[in-house]
Amino acid sequence: MVRIKRGTTSLKTRKNVLKRVKGYRFGRSTKERQAREAIAHAGNHAFAHRRKKKGDFRQLWTVRVNAALRPLGMSYSTFIDAVTKKNITINRKMLSEIAREHPETFKRIVEKVR
Repeated sequence: MVRIKRGTTSLKTRKNVLKRVKGYRFGRSTKERQAREAIAHAGNHAFAHRRKKKGDFRQLWTVRVNAALRPLGMSYSTFIDAVTKKNITINRKMLSEIAREHPETFKRIVEKVR
């Protein structure tokens, strides 16, 4: 049976692991064992935060719409309730964009909802 030496494979694996942790601080960027652990944790956080990001953006849109509504004498909850009752199908993301970039258009929407 032929003898197989595994040095090149190990080095390639190690090199790829360390390439993925480039820019990390301390031993996590230079030591293979710490690097593997860092990669595992980074992957978990990335997965969880991809889900969390959706909620964060919805929260941001809510705050923006509410901030635009207050000077017009309305609160966010009453506005959303009125929009739902009038069957106006425009989502929070678009409402926040309109409120931020086209305040006069947003004002017209609010008047229509009232």
